[in-house]
Formats: sequence, structure tokens, C-alpha cells
Amino acid sequence: MRMFTLVCAVILAAGSAFSAPTKEEVKRLSEAGAILDELRATPEKGIPEDLWSKAQCVIVIPSIKKGAFVIGGEYGKGVMSCRNGRDWSGPVFMELAKGSWGLQIGAEQIDLVMLLMNRRGLDKLLQDKVSLGADASVAAGPVGRSGSAATDAQLHAEMLSYSRSQGVFAGIDLSGGVLRPDKDATKNAYGPDADPKTIVMSEHRVAEFDAAGPFLRALRQEARATTGRSK
Repeated sequence: MRMFTLVCAVILAAGSAFSAPTKEEVKRLSEAGAILDELRATPEKGIPEDLWSKAQCVIVIPSIKKGAFVIGGEYGKGVMSCRNGRDWSGPVFMELAKGSWGLQIGAEQIDLVMLLMNRRGLDKLLQDKVSLGADASVAAGPVGRSGSAATDAQLHAEMLSYSRSQGVFAGIDLSGGVLRPDKDATKNAYGPDADPKTIVMSEHRVAEFDAAGPFLRALRQEARATTGRSK
């Protein structure tokens, strides 16, 4: 199994040398990194440190607009990275479709941040898609430096979700949404043989592409900042 995973990682690394994300995908990574930087700058109004330190994966979906509709709902594209030992995996591009959460909070545009709190459901998510609230439990995440005030539902949810509108972060319930890998964008970045599961779960580091830098730096800086504040 380890040899198979290593071979997959080598193939992906070789493919990435001949691939490049589009301008839109580069922008997606840059905006996702900026959102995490802003979270770190306001810990009292952001994601609690203890929840951040326990999160197995982080998904950021920037700039979902009211008018971004597909068949009865809104649609956003973002990126995900998962913990890989002491570091974070290369980013996998993601898509989220949902009914009307942007309209519910009255925002013209929102950013979303989701924490995947355990590995259950990750395998299914990377292979196909996950219906939030059905295939994976999801709850609006608590906000603030400490997560001690989290409700029982939040503490046991597989995924915690947050929205940002006009600089203000708040928990948001994404039940009914459908989350899945953006396979075309991931192949643009890593090559035609790109496999999202190998990228985020391989024991061997998949080669990063240059455009991933802002997002991964923000993840690493947030992890260091959380560790430092907890001491």
C-alpha cells in the first residue's frame, strides 16, 4: 500500500511540472489565503483556537455572490487542505452547491470557511460528493478565542462552518449543501492523473505548485499562531 501511494505521489509530482492552474484558480488560492490571514488577525472574533487545532481539514470558499445561481441555489468554488503529519497537504480544489444561505443572512457576498473535524466521510467526499447534514453532520461553528461555549451539536459535528460578510465572521448552517472535489481544477494544477485522495492523504508529500503558496503559508502561520497562543 505504501509503495502504491508513493508511486501515485511521484506520478502527480511529474504531472504537475507540465500543468498550471488557470487565472481564476490562482485567484481562488490567493483569496483563500487572505481570508485565513484575516481570521488570524482577529482571534477574538474568529474560529476558537481549540477547534482550529483539532481540525483535520480546512476548506475555504471565497466570494460567493447573491447572483451566483445554479438550478435553485448558490454555487461556490474553493480549496481544501488536510493535515499531513506536522504539515498541511497540497490544496485540492472544491465546489459547494446549496440552496439559499447567502440570502438567509442578507449578504450581497459571503466567504465560507469550513473545518472538517475528523477523517470520517473524507474518503467519500474525495471520491464523489457529500450531502451536508445527511452524509456528514454539519453545524454553525462557535466564534471567539475559546470554544468552551460550544453547544453539544457543535462539539459532535463532523464539520463546522463559518461565513464572513463585510469583515464579520459568524457560524452558518450549511445543511442541505453538496460538497465535492472540483476535479477539473485539480487536474489543471497537478496534471491529468491527479487524484484528490492521494494529494491530501498520502504519507509522502505531493509536490506543490507555486500558486498554492499564499493558501499554504496562511494555514501554516495560523497553526503556528494557535500553538503559540495555547502555551
